[in-house]
Amino acid sequence: MAAGRRQGGGGRARTPEAVTAPVDGGLAELRPDRERPRGWSLLVDGAPQSHVDLDDPAHLDFSYQRRLGHIVDLAAPPGRPLQVLHLGGGALTLARYTAHTRPRSTQQVIELDTALTELVRAELPWDRGWRIKVRGGDARAGLAKLPEGWADLVIADVFGGARTPAHLTSAEFLAEVRRVLRPDGTYAANLTDGGALAFLRTQIATVRAAFAQVCLAADPAVLRGRRFGNLILLAADHELPVAELTRRVASDPHPGRVEHGRALADFAGGAAVVTDATAAASPPPPPAVFD
Repeated sequence: MAAGRRQGGGGRARTPEAVTAPVDGGLAELRPDRERPRGWSLLVDGAPQSHVDLDDPAHLDFSYQRRLGHIVDLAAPPGRPLQVLHLGGGALTLARYTAHTRPRSTQQVIELDTALTELVRAELPWDRGWRIKVRGGDARAGLAKLPEGWADLVIADVFGGARTPAHLTSAEFLAEVRRVLRPDGTYAANLTDGGALAFLRTQIATVRAAFAQVCLAADPAVLRGRRFGNLILLAADHELPVAELTRRVASDPHPGRVEHGRALADFAGGAAVVTDATAAASPPPPPAVFD
């Protein structure tokens, strides 16, 4: 889900019609992008979920997507194929980006909303030569079915009713992520929070308990609690490319900040690790976020 900002740009206006359809999660809308001839935004019940440019899979319109794109870029040397697991599919923006920038990558997408997947498949088709397999079902249940050490990269970007489901926020969930990752693998999660950032602090504590290295990328206004928005957690048992990620995030059209090490630990402020018994969904966004 995108609670963050889009990247501006020029281009000739056009007037294709929006597409709406009921899906399992509500009412989906594919809204044409006036600035990009074959660009489309996906919204569910008015909440922005994804943006896709069918002519340019490397274009990432939302700032949170660009931050995840940086993680894909930095997960291995340029061009090397990866095995990627996407928990949450939406319009498959990151899977398309990975297939385009890392040819011959093998990707699995687990998306609960099968009606949404069929809508995207029909209206925003992807290259059939890409090694992308989309499976319907719950993200954690699908994760449990994957073999140990399968993935180079796991990206969690799952929202139900604009909230991250509780069962995808716990230490037990992260233990399954670790099982599926290779020893040199990387985990990334898109979260949303605002205000006092209590949910984010518990997620930092939980991820820091599971992985040796963790960093956080977000809009400074979100980190200061001034607005609700997206935050990206990156974790691994190897050293993270913090310096290069910091440079890329800071040079974005909507510059962000990266926190790690002692500063990130202090930011968590002694928050408790989340377990299945204590897990709660992320907070709902204020109505004004999607106005």
